[in-house]
Amino acid sequence: MVQRDPHELYPHDILLRYTLVPLIPRFITPNGVTVLRMILTPVVLWFLWLEQFAIGVPLFWFLAFTDALDGSLARLRNQITPWGTFYDPLADKIFIGSVVLVVVVKHVNIFFGLLIVLVEISIILGAFFRRRQGRIVSANFFGKTKMFLQVLGVTFLLIALWAGFDLFIPLSVATLSLAIVFAVISLFTYGL
Repeated sequence: MVQRDPHELYPHDILLRYTLVPLIPRFITPNGVTVLRMILTPVVLWFLWLEQFAIGVPLFWFLAFTDALDGSLARLRNQITPWGTFYDPLADKIFIGSVVLVVVVKHVNIFFGLLIVLVEISIILGAFFRRRQGRIVSANFFGKTKMFLQVLGVTFLLIALWAGFDLFIPLSVATLSLAIVFAVISLFTYGL
């Protein structure tokens, strides 16, 4: 199992330390950002389901960005909590998994979309069992890379649907396939 110090900074933390984080008021907590993502996920799904991409795609990008933001806030402001360590990745998986169900299943392939969701469910179950054993494992490089690739793959697909760039569909499938590889690696590096 690969253990990572949850306080260790990622490269995007350093970038956010000097750009956006100083602009965010102290009363906005990392856990509050995670809860916001949970609350707004159904809103994004609604707009994407209705194919209102002019609203749904920017909201998708905003929520995807909150994934990086809440972790950076927690690490940079020393506000890492057991609640956030468990629910931030859960919120990410619910967010990306539900978007995959709405967009990838509908516009690419049902089996491909279900495979992505199945891997996410496996990771959630692994985290649940680790938590019941008293172990909380922070995200690692493979999990962070997986989430980035998933967001990128869904973004390519959304651009294809929104702007009519059909060339982005195979690029989306390739990126999401690579994300599946990183998801499986992250599943095993978490110690399952």
